[in-house]
Amino acid sequence: MEGSDEMQTLSIDLETYSDQPLAKTGVYRYVESPDFEILLFAYSVDGGSVQQIDLACGEKIPSEILCALEDDKVTKWAFNANFERICLSRFLGHPTGDYLEPDSWKCSMVWAAYMGLPLSLEGVGAVLGLEKQKLTEGKDLIKYFCQSCAPTKSNGQRTRNLPEHAPDKWLAFKRYNIRDVETEMSIQARLSKYPVPDSVWEEYHLDQEINDRGVGLDMELVRQAIQMDGRSRSELTQAMKELTSLDNPNSVQQMKQWLADNGVETDTLGKKAVAELLKTAPPELQKVLTLRQQLAKSSVKKYQAMETAVCADGRARGMFQFYGANRTGRWAGRIIQMQNLPQNHLDDLTEARGLVRVGDFDALEMLYEDVPDTLSQLIRTAFVPQENRKFIVADFSAIEARVIAWLAGEKWRQDVFAEGKDIYCASASQMFGVPVEKHGVNGHLRQKGKIAELALGYGGSVGALKAMGALEMGLQEDELPALVSAWRQANPKIVQFWWAVDRAVMDAVTRKATTKTHGIVFSARNGMLFITLPSGRNLAYVKPKIGENRFGGDCITYEGVGGTKKWERLDSYGPKFVENIVQATSRDLLCYAMQTLRCCSIVMHIHDEVVIEADRRMSLQAVCDQMGRTPPWASGLQLRADGYETDFYKKD
Repeated sequence: MEGSDEMQTLSIDLETYSDQPLAKTGVYRYVESPDFEILLFAYSVDGGSVQQIDLACGEKIPSEILCALEDDKVTKWAFNANFERICLSRFLGHPTGDYLEPDSWKCSMVWAAYMGLPLSLEGVGAVLGLEKQKLTEGKDLIKYFCQSCAPTKSNGQRTRNLPEHAPDKWLAFKRYNIRDVETEMSIQARLSKYPVPDSVWEEYHLDQEINDRGVGLDMELVRQAIQMDGRSRSELTQAMKELTSLDNPNSVQQMKQWLADNGVETDTLGKKAVAELLKTAPPELQKVLTLRQQLAKSSVKKYQAMETAVCADGRARGMFQFYGANRTGRWAGRIIQMQNLPQNHLDDLTEARGLVRVGDFDALEMLYEDVPDTLSQLIRTAFVPQENRKFIVADFSAIEARVIAWLAGEKWRQDVFAEGKDIYCASASQMFGVPVEKHGVNGHLRQKGKIAELALGYGGSVGALKAMGALEMGLQEDELPALVSAWRQANPKIVQFWWAVDRAVMDAVTRKATTKTHGIVFSARNGMLFITLPSGRNLAYVKPKIGENRFGGDCITYEGVGGTKKWERLDSYGPKFVENIVQATSRDLLCYAMQTLRCCSIVMHIHDEVVIEADRRMSLQAVCDQMGRTPPWASGLQLRADGYETDFYKKD
């Protein structure tokens, strides 16, 4: 092939079979099943008409297509390309842990997310109003051909449906597979005037490397924890049955009734409600409520998720969804959901961990009393480095507080960071006009400074303080409004920043123009609002317009995935846009750090933290110094990273 005849792009969609439940295992474990196979392979070369190989019926993939899969000069496109890439790696005979290099792969799901669109092919097609949309009957066909089925008399006790069992369905399935490639190509065509910048593709490729690498799991700990949880549950349930004589003391209905019969009325048995009831309940009810709390604490689901997802080499892969939070471009967690692991507060994690690993239930119960709580605190410690390596855990300190101070130009805050002081003490001092030191003079005010810092940076008021737990911390309802005023008076530049952003967005959308404030550019064009961050990356909001908020004032509305997970019109205003901008910029700083640490085997990253599986000789200080370097686009930002070394993951 000479010159222009060479293939440049290949758009792909696969239909596959495996006896593993994909949603629970993730694709890396899914393809390890001996039953895994690719049934259909639909593709388009350089945007030409879609071809299909029916592998299930014996057709073979042409050699030039097989070559293209391994050729890094050909760009491979798919919607959720991670799935296609890992399935094809297995098909081409790559072993666990060795997959097709991600660098020549691009994902149209990432493109959709970058544009603020839904993360499903169906959703994107609907929002863009494409002519060729994903065929809706696909779900039933996938269930029929891609998953095992229950053996029955009428199906001859078979556990799997093949093309010959339903030729009509198979033809429909083939049409569905071809249509997916067509839909995916029309998304690319529709979005072609908004290409994803190369810098974001580089971040995606790094993300894929981290997902491919996976993180080691201590499977001995995981299996023993699952068994201990089972034993602890049955013992707690038995104890509750004896105390209450209920058939099922886990039933909320039965439990509420029993409490009412014993003189305690409650609408809910949520964590907070039970904690409140415990304060005033008579001793015999306290015992039952404590048991109830322990039962509710069960952490077995996380351990089970680990057991389900672990690959043949003891590593869990595919835990991070790039651009999972499309308002900011932050990652979302998948499968084990590392974004919400319980905290650990035990002083002697190593000892508790040791007892669980050897299955010594009695000693664990004797030393730690609350077995479910102990198992919950040990979840993080199930992530372990390989033999002869260590984890280096490094994270940015107070990243959002630093970013907002830098963007707003709130000088006193930047000075606090520059001098390495505690922002919560400094904030309290600024708010109350007295010196505040941690464990020192006016130390009791630090907590007020902390809660104000965490709750009030994005326009929050009394409600935000309550949501952060101000009342549980012992603050009185009537002192909250004063706290809000004190924080805002101490941070006039941040308050100005909120409303400058509000005006800039309003102005851009009203005039379909480009506006700028605080080094951030807002432009409304072609039915989109773009916010260009200091890093140069854009945040995208679909179909912005001026609407009315619930107080009857003007606000900006746009279309996006709301709290209900549905595509709907959402409203926003200055402080909320500031929150997006600050979190998105924090994410860009993390990305920059991850790229500078690319050669260091990153295995996990959670919010503002990076976990590296390191050689024993690697220096912790060097990693923190590297992570704390400010990118060229963030001059004047005070960054700092702290870290620790450990033989298992934990919260230090």
